[in-house]
Amino acid sequence: MSTIEDTRWAEHLRDSYPCLSGLEQPSDIRSLSLDALETLAGEVRQVIIEVASTNGGHFASPLGAVELTIALHHVFDLEQDCMIWDVGHQAHAHKILTGRRDTFHTLRAKGGLSGYPRRSESPYDSFGTGHSSTSISAGLGMAIAKARRKEAGRVVAIIGDGALTGGMAYEALSHAGHLYANMLVVLNDNDMSISKNVGALSSMLSRLITGGLYNRAKGDLKSFMEHTVGRQVTDAARRMEHSLKGMIVKGTFFEELGFRYIGPCDGNDIPTLVHCLQNIKDMAKPMLFHCVTRKGKGYPYAEEDPLKYHGVKPYDVKTENGHALLGEVPAVESKPADVETAPTFTDAFANALIEAAEADEAIVGITAAMPTGTGLSKFEAVYPKRFYDVGICEQHAVTFAAGLATQGMRPVAAIYSTFLQRGFDQYIHDVCLQNLPVVFAVDRAGLVGEDSPTQQGAFDLSFLRAIPNAVVLAPRDDVDTRLALRWALQQDGPVAIRYARCIATTIPGADERDMTGGELLREGRDGCFLAIGPVLKGCLEAAEALESEGYSIAVADARFVKPLDGALLDTIAHLSLITVEENTLEGGFGSAVMEHFEKRDRLGDVRIKRVGLSDRFIDHATRAEQLAEAGLDAAGLMQTARQFLSQPLASDLQPAK
Repeated sequence: MSTIEDTRWAEHLRDSYPCLSGLEQPSDIRSLSLDALETLAGEVRQVIIEVASTNGGHFASPLGAVELTIALHHVFDLEQDCMIWDVGHQAHAHKILTGRRDTFHTLRAKGGLSGYPRRSESPYDSFGTGHSSTSISAGLGMAIAKARRKEAGRVVAIIGDGALTGGMAYEALSHAGHLYANMLVVLNDNDMSISKNVGALSSMLSRLITGGLYNRAKGDLKSFMEHTVGRQVTDAARRMEHSLKGMIVKGTFFEELGFRYIGPCDGNDIPTLVHCLQNIKDMAKPMLFHCVTRKGKGYPYAEEDPLKYHGVKPYDVKTENGHALLGEVPAVESKPADVETAPTFTDAFANALIEAAEADEAIVGITAAMPTGTGLSKFEAVYPKRFYDVGICEQHAVTFAAGLATQGMRPVAAIYSTFLQRGFDQYIHDVCLQNLPVVFAVDRAGLVGEDSPTQQGAFDLSFLRAIPNAVVLAPRDDVDTRLALRWALQQDGPVAIRYARCIATTIPGADERDMTGGELLREGRDGCFLAIGPVLKGCLEAAEALESEGYSIAVADARFVKPLDGALLDTIAHLSLITVEENTLEGGFGSAVMEHFEKRDRLGDVRIKRVGLSDRFIDHATRAEQLAEAGLDAAGLMQTARQFLSQPLASDLQPAK
């Protein structure tokens, strides 16, 4: 962001948000009165709304967590306490309060702040959290390290927005309880999935349970009973206490895992939060503090429909106009207005699945807490009894699909590329090793735009194609997506169909597409762009533009990454080949092409240049900016082709005989 924009933003903060602007450092929050904290909450919430209206991004979740964030910052000392946000899009208020207020207007913009916690961005981001359900594991590691080093400070893991549905969270809870770790887990229950009743009674119970009198009395009573009636009766009384407590607050489960359960508490009530947290703060044992927050709080549209406003594109703050689900925002820039209504790859997949399911009752759809983002919400509306959302449990989703496949069902697991990484072991051993007919719809493959490096789908081609029995293909457009799914559902083994987060513009080719192999889309004499997926559109644009410069460039759609279409590759092997992919070059499509020729002892005869994502994590920017930076847009491909084709062939460098 420019200096002028930074200056204007700083002036705007001073004029509009005096309480927030008066904070010089995070520790200043600890000296504020409860009334001042309420004022601060209103200002922080308005800043989030204002920036989201310009930059888009996650919206309802961070709005609901404002009061909880402020209370935590008021009670704990981040100079010695560690705070972990899970999932990370809850942490907008945390960013604003930890030295990033003056740059918050750069959120999710290229070169600006990440939409998630990031250790390299701030010393107050204790752990990077883009994938969910990791905070308790990381926090336990930090707590054990502090204990071994005899360091002061508490570890606080704030887990919410569905993250507690992930199995990893329960593995960590079990281990933390076993180790009796000095850590606090704050459950930000913004979907009221555990407790529906929040009010004066719950707040009173929380204050009572966390108060020193209750805990001291409980200890005194235990000692008294053991001395007067014996341990057996004491144990019976303890069991009765647990049963009665379980009837009032549903924390028995956590207590059985070794955690002291506190709650539920109104997570948008600052005085109650502060009171409870102050009582909890010095309890050196595993604690779980259950807070219920209102997702989207402070913005009427988001409060009414928090699912719809989980993530937004830029919008008009005063109206509902312009809002859309983050997962449905087209990632193509500088296009006519009517492009907004063009179908995405996700749309094409969802429509194709509904069509296929109409003809085959064995087809079922599976997702891991992403029904809207993957398009399966459309499938659910038509076939609710054939739709399964397993929660944030990708490992379970993959093996669940495998189990269905063993019994004659045709499961289609729609999972984002970045999240399918979490089910890699199950992909190998439960699906591919048994050669089961599971179809993986790998959404968000490649570059996904303004989300953080944790969300980029940069590696799926490399890890999917490495496993025996798997078939991996990438449709180039909406037509290919429909035909690819139809073809995959006819196969006897696992098939992965990977597609990007963008508009699925139809790229013409043969009148009858042969989905068993690749396709030559354009003839050429000098070289050939050999590509997969939607980057073919840029390849065609580059080839057409280069024609005016005297280059004759062919364009081929490989379509399959595994197995490669050997016949197509042999047809174009005499040309200088430029492989193009939205995947890391390490082990990706270009590597597969080189391996193909190496196996045939032809690698020395074929000239290949690979274009793709470099060996680094891709930072957030718009999708167009990311494509340009990677050299995957038309301009970048033209430049690569000019340089590659202007280089002399190896045979030209040999001395004449």
